[in-house]
Parts: sequence; structure tokens; C-alpha cells
Amino acid sequence: MIRIHSQTQLTLDGFEAPFERSMDKNNRWVKLSACIPWDELANAYYQSFNASTGRPAKEGRLVIGAVIIKHRLKLSDEETVAQIQENPYLQYFCGLKGFSIQAPFAPSLLVEIRKRMGVDVFEQLHQAIINQLERRTQPVDPTTDGDNASSDLTEPTSVTETSTETAVDSTESDIISDQKQEPITHQGRLLLDATVAEQGIRFPTDLSLLNESREISERLIDELYALSSLTKKPRTYRKIARSAYLAIVKQRRPGPKKIRRGVKEQLQYLQRNLATVESLLNERSNPAIPLSPKKLKQYWVIQHVYSQQAEMYRTKSHRCDDRIVSIHQPHVRSIIRGKLNKSVEFGAKMSVSLTAQGLARVDHIRWDAFNEGGDLETQVEAYLRRYGFYPEAVVADPVYGTQKNRAYLKDKGIRYAGKALGRPKKVTEQNREQLKRDKQQRQADYRQRIPIEGKFGQGKRAYGLNQIQAKTARTSEAWINSIFFVMNLLVLLRHFFVPAIVQRCINKYIEFLLQKTKRIFITPVRLIRKGYLNSWLLSF
Repeated sequence: MIRIHSQTQLTLDGFEAPFERSMDKNNRWVKLSACIPWDELANAYYQSFNASTGRPAKEGRLVIGAVIIKHRLKLSDEETVAQIQENPYLQYFCGLKGFSIQAPFAPSLLVEIRKRMGVDVFEQLHQAIINQLERRTQPVDPTTDGDNASSDLTEPTSVTETSTETAVDSTESDIISDQKQEPITHQGRLLLDATVAEQGIRFPTDLSLLNESREISERLIDELYALSSLTKKPRTYRKIARSAYLAIVKQRRPGPKKIRRGVKEQLQYLQRNLATVESLLNERSNPAIPLSPKKLKQYWVIQHVYSQQAEMYRTKSHRCDDRIVSIHQPHVRSIIRGKLNKSVEFGAKMSVSLTAQGLARVDHIRWDAFNEGGDLETQVEAYLRRYGFYPEAVVADPVYGTQKNRAYLKDKGIRYAGKALGRPKKVTEQNREQLKRDKQQRQADYRQRIPIEGKFGQGKRAYGLNQIQAKTARTSEAWINSIFFVMNLLVLLRHFFVPAIVQRCINKYIEFLLQKTKRIFITPVRLIRKGYLNSWLLSF
């Protein structure tokens, strides 16, 4: 049976709006807003402002909330403002007093926010998350009310679970009270690694860079000719140059001889155009250059591109120092990674540290290739500055295991989870068992590097860390730090709304898998067959 209804769209006045009803307390944005230390984050954001001059700034919660929404949902600046304008939950998350159909701010404000948020601001934001996590994970006195901010948002638990949590918390409080006698000097595990945050640029080739430089030089000639007193426009041969470029790039697989001939032609056209631009600038009586800062920067960049490409063409090589791969983003460099599917990446290389709680921090961002092993000392000292103690162990790639780093970690009493330098020890009857235990320990330590690799995958697949769309170096660095800031907030959310006993069970289960099994992904059925699961349950 078919019931025929009119498919004509209702008028907006006749549409039933549910805004008069109560909002859902279990909404994901309501939960996330309950666990964020807004006051500390706002104070960190206000550090970049002058308290006495300038226009009144937007509220810190509105600005930081918009940044979180942008990177959490992987939106553009315009779409972020549109989503906040249309969604009442997002407006509540940003701290607005009521629902409004007006846009909270212009999308261009997000660009200014990225310019203001430097390394110091993100360091304070990261420290605020650490402090909030410590307040959440510290033992709670059963006689107090606990955390009332999130009590109405979590699901009620049974009496058995509550009594179990109280017993575990009381036991932990006794242990911590005994540990207060001796100050903690080493605690936790620090994971170190490096990756590249790729910029959203076109894949660079010598021919495409020269063609783009030639087109920019032609536009400069047109602009300078209009301001000059010449009666005849200088020749540029732009149609012939364009046809020669398209004749090569339209081929499926042009040979190296054709590409080299095309590069030579574009170099000659670009050289002629640069000489024309220089003559038009020299004939002016006014010494001021009649170009905007943006076009003047492009003029300097294409001159540098021409000198690099001419040198590589003359020497028949494809390498040079500080090679420009993008005219509009000349700070971007090619980072050779040596991966199977991607040997070269274009973007910023960063050193990242990850704690056992899952908090990741970008310690260094550089646009030139570097050896990440030289950052170990500063990353360990940063861990001391943030938490007040050194880590018990450092888990990292073999590239971090230099003699200098090993000596530093040994001096600080930190264990390096890696293979010892030098030749392997000869196996004898006396040391056979010890060498076997050392090998198992190294394998377990190496498997503990998986979380930081997973953090990189999470950032690149879910938050756009593999395609940074900011234009300048400063805004790109703020974009990268914002992604890790949002991922750390989700770690904070998990600690707030997952019961403490469940979180401890999960952590102990993962630790059990890493220590007792040689495989990372193993089903519970196989654990039961091997007898591992029963021993794990009896350990509580």
C-alpha cells in the first residue's frame, strides 16, 4: 500500500523547531565541554594580547572552542563558522549564553588566531591538560562529594562497582601516603619519534616550477608596463612558451631528453622576462618599487628559482641546497624519508614525545631535514619540566641510541629501551638465560613503540595532519600544534567519562598483552586456550 503525500517543501514558519525542549546532557559536545579547563586555556590564549591597547578581543572560550571544532571535525575556516552558526550544541560548547542565528565571528579571524598562537601559548595549553588530568586521576577522598561537574553526565553505576572503586581508591591512597615519605624522581614512560606533516601543495617538478615562475614574471611585466612611459610593450612570447610546456606535460611518459629540452626552453623564457622586469624597474625616476609586498616576494622567489634550476641544469643534477618546491610557500622543503610508498615528503618535520597516559606533544618543528636523535636531551628535560620528575624509561627508534644519548640517560638514571651498542655477547651456558631475558625485554620495549605510531596515524587519517592547508610557516606550525592539542583533549575525555576501574583494567590488559604475548593483535579465544586470560583475571 502506498500513501501519497505532497512532497512540496514546508515553509520555514511552519517547520517545528525543537529548541524549546531540553537539550541532551549526554551529547558529545556537552561531555567534552565538562572536562576542559576553560579558564586555564583562556588565560594561556590571553598571553598574546595587550591588556591596555587595542579593540576588545573575543572571549577565550569562543576562540579556543572554534579551534577545537575545526580540527575535531576536520573543517575549513568558513565551514567551521557555519557549523557553529547552525548547531546549538556547538554554540553551547563555545560558551554562548543562548542560541543565535548570527555568525559568531568572521572566518578570517581563525587566520589571525593561528598567527597569535605561538609555541609558548601551546605549551601552556598542554600544561593545562596535564594539570586537569592529574586532578582527575589523583585519589579521591570517599567522604567528599568528588567531581560534581561530571557526575550528572556519567551513567549511574551499581553498588558493587561503587564499593569496588572505593576499595581500590582507598588502597591507592594508602600506597600514595606511604610514598610521600620519599620524593618521586622517576616515573612513567616516554616514547619518542619523528614524522612529517605534509603541506597541501602540488607535487613539484622542475618543469612546472619554471612554467609557474614564467607566468608570474609575465604578470609583473604587464603591471610594470602599465605604469611606465613606453609606447610598445616588451615581447614575452607567452603563447609560444605555453604551447611548448603543454606539448610535454600532456604526454603520458615524456622521456628525460624531452624534459631536459623543455626545462631549457622555460629557463630561456624566464631569463628574458626577468631581464625585462629589471629594465622596467630601472627606468623609473621614482626609486620606490611599485609592487605590493606579495608580488615583490614572488619576484624575489622566482629569481631564486631561476638560479637554482639553472645551476642544476648546468651541472646535470637534481639536488641543491634549500631547494624551493613551492613558489607561494617557499619555506617548504623536501624531506627524504625512504619509505616504501613515499620516498620524499614535503612539509615540516617534527619531533614528538608521547607519555604513557596518551598525551602527545610536539617538541620541535623544523622545515629543513634534521636528525631527530639530537632532540632526545631537550625532550627528556621538557618531560621533567612538565611533570616534575624524569621518566623511568625512554622508548625510541635505534636512531636515538647514540653514545651521547645513552651516556646522558645513564647519568640521569633513565633506562634506554634499545639494543646495546657493539658486538653481541657470546652465548655461553652461564649467560644463556640472561641473554634470552634481555632479548625478550628488547622485543617488549620495541612493541611499546606502537602507540606513538598509532598517534601519527590518528592525526594523519582523522585530523588532516598529512595535508596542512595553512600558507605561512607560523600558521602551519599553529595548525600542527592545534591537531595534537585536540587529540590530547580526547584523551582527557576518556579519563573523565570512563570509570576508573575500567580504565585500570584496560591499561593492565594492554600491558599484559605486551609482556606475555609475542603478537600484538590476539583474540580472547586464543588467550583462553593458552591459559593467559585466567592468569590475568586472577591478578586483580
